[in-house]
Amino acid sequence: MSTVNGVMTTVNAQRSRAAVLGSPIAHSLSPVLHRTAYAELGLEGWTYDRFEVDEKSLPGFFDTLGTEWAGLSLTMPLKRAVIPLLDSVSETATSVEAVNTVVLTPDGRRTGDNTDIPGMVAALREHGIDKVESAAIIGAGATASSALAALARICSGEVTVHVRSETRAAEMREWAERLDVTVRIAAWDDAEQALRAPLVVSTTPAGVTDTLARAVPERPTALFDVLYDPWPTVLAARWSACGGAVVSGLDLLVHQAVLQVEQMTGRSPAPLDAMRKAGERALAAR
Repeated sequence: MSTVNGVMTTVNAQRSRAAVLGSPIAHSLSPVLHRTAYAELGLEGWTYDRFEVDEKSLPGFFDTLGTEWAGLSLTMPLKRAVIPLLDSVSETATSVEAVNTVVLTPDGRRTGDNTDIPGMVAALREHGIDKVESAAIIGAGATASSALAALARICSGEVTVHVRSETRAAEMREWAERLDVTVRIAAWDDAEQALRAPLVVSTTPAGVTDTLARAVPERPTALFDVLYDPWPTVLAARWSACGGAVVSGLDLLVHQAVLQVEQMTGRSPAPLDAMRKAGERALAAR
């Protein structure tokens, strides 16, 4: 038994290994964030590595896990592929059929969770965004479903989703029904209209929203751009220059990592500020 910031916690010394899996994985900041947390929490002997693992090799990797493993962070393309390998999955992860966190218990059970969704909510709240009457999502990939789940917790009205294809539109309608969110599908060509929403969530790859920067309103409200490298994006830079609030992908990455650290180590609270600063330094060095 030990005390961290006045909180009594229990840490199983036999479980001291964790890692992030995905493909590609070399770019991941997760090792920087988790190792910083271990150092701040005084978890000597804990390690956090990265492994290049794809869907085909994931079952074999799981077969190698011993009792020293505390948990795994998962990125693409493993968030859905891991589900059949788990003993239980949280309601949050089930809601979007995506697991980014696996906690391995001493008795050998594998439990899956999704910290991206509460991480998004926490990142927004840190910037003073607790409730919005409506919102817009640009893009409709895997991250968009998590964004929609996060908006289900803070948005009281309609969410407009700008998509490129009818296939994506159908997928977002399905997620909206499952998450009990009112969604309006809009054309990608009208994405400039999204920038007038009380909260705009951009879930697109780097460069896709660059041309939208010219359409940023004179008095923009709030933008959540899920990218963090390169940063700032052209859209985020213009948004900030016009005085709007900007939440970055690093904000999301840190907040979801905080929740992972707490679940895997049993220590709470995880050192948010130290983890963020370590992430900023790592990005600046790239």
